[in-house]
Amino acid sequence: MPVRPTAAFPLLPVLLTTALAATTLTACGNGSGSSPNTLKVSFKQSTDNSIKVMDGFLADIKKQFEKKYPGKKVELVPIKAPDSEYYTKLQQMLRSPKTAPDLVYEDTFLINSDITSGYLKPLDPYLDTWPDWKQFIGTAKTAARAEDGKTYGVPDGTDTRGLWFDKGIFKKAGLPADWQPKTWDEVLAAARAIKKKVPGVTPINVYTGKPAGEAATMQTFEMLLYGTGDGTTDPLYDKSAKKWIAGSQGFKDALRFVETVYKEKLGPDVSDALDPNIQTIVAGDLLPKGKLGIALDGSWLPQAWLKGSGHEWPQWSSELGLAYMPTQHGQAPGKVSMSGGWTWAIPAKAGNPDLAFDFIRTMQTKANAEKWYIANSGIAVRDDVARDPSYTSAQPGIKFFTDLVSSTHYRPAYPAYPKVSTAIQEAMEGVTTGDLSVDKAASGYDDALKDATDNQVVKK
Repeated sequence: MPVRPTAAFPLLPVLLTTALAATTLTACGNGSGSSPNTLKVSFKQSTDNSIKVMDGFLADIKKQFEKKYPGKKVELVPIKAPDSEYYTKLQQMLRSPKTAPDLVYEDTFLINSDITSGYLKPLDPYLDTWPDWKQFIGTAKTAARAEDGKTYGVPDGTDTRGLWFDKGIFKKAGLPADWQPKTWDEVLAAARAIKKKVPGVTPINVYTGKPAGEAATMQTFEMLLYGTGDGTTDPLYDKSAKKWIAGSQGFKDALRFVETVYKEKLGPDVSDALDPNIQTIVAGDLLPKGKLGIALDGSWLPQAWLKGSGHEWPQWSSELGLAYMPTQHGQAPGKVSMSGGWTWAIPAKAGNPDLAFDFIRTMQTKANAEKWYIANSGIAVRDDVARDPSYTSAQPGIKFFTDLVSSTHYRPAYPAYPKVSTAIQEAMEGVTTGDLSVDKAASGYDDALKDATDNQVVKK
């Protein structure tokens, strides 16, 4: 699922924020602490009405939990909203014991800013006595660990990213069915060939701008940025200096790639690219209907095409090909992926934290975790599941995306990151619309970066 993606996240305008708060208060009733026997679980519900993967999974866990704990009830509190609105609504809920649920679904990039704001409870006392915690891979544990060394969330999977391509469109364009570009230029060359030889389809989609939110930052920009340089140093954050990087050539090169896609009309119309529902449009319309040649996207896409999804597409595995995203010039390690994921966290103001962790333990049995990874087209973060043949053979593409974990990168999920991400989206939007040159967009980012990080910036 996209990264899918904060007290640090810029709030929506005051009017909308007020409306969201009112909605949240209505959804949460009298607060999580109103009954010691009722567990309130809040999660992000897909804006695509046909995709109910999370809803179905949680409904099953609710049944298991209520059977295991007689007299206890689970109230599911879905938040149906695009990513940025979900974050805002969630933060509104976390601020008060009257509205805080007992358990919340947190994007790994959001978690540190919410920890800094005091919204979440450290889980170490629970994790120390939970045998299954030893099964979780180290990188997944790190994603939910704060700068204070404590862990605030239990990951429910990770993801990787690559290039999806339509074999039928490629054949018409004279491109190979086993396509594997070695450089950015080869990716753009394929998109240009599609534009020239296959009219009526969109050659390539790369998410961009603020409406796409973290999908623009992570699925597109960071997939480009982390493919610049030598692959051994983080191009966004200097860990040794503990400062954010400004003025880099790699940043400008990544912006120029985005500019090229939209300037040459290789991507969707700009109005469509800046539609907040562009992710749903890509997965539910463009790809399954043969309208898109190449999609720079995530491992989770097949969840939109499974039986009962509303966008059933049983032929996807034969009609689509997969390629890894190359580095800029083909330099080592040759391929790039970004990984994120979501966690289950307990609010600091939760009324029933012990019961909430019991719900996590129920969700995260080996059997339930495997069920979730497969249903969600996710990548396993439990060693015992990752080794299980029933997982590795469950769905086409799982091995391809799981193998990318060895060359993947993780966002520098420090408290300032959500603001940094928004600044990246603004720079992307400027070159997408043509309102800003690459140099002006990069300069604007550098200025915004100083404000977002209290001037904790180093020039590269």
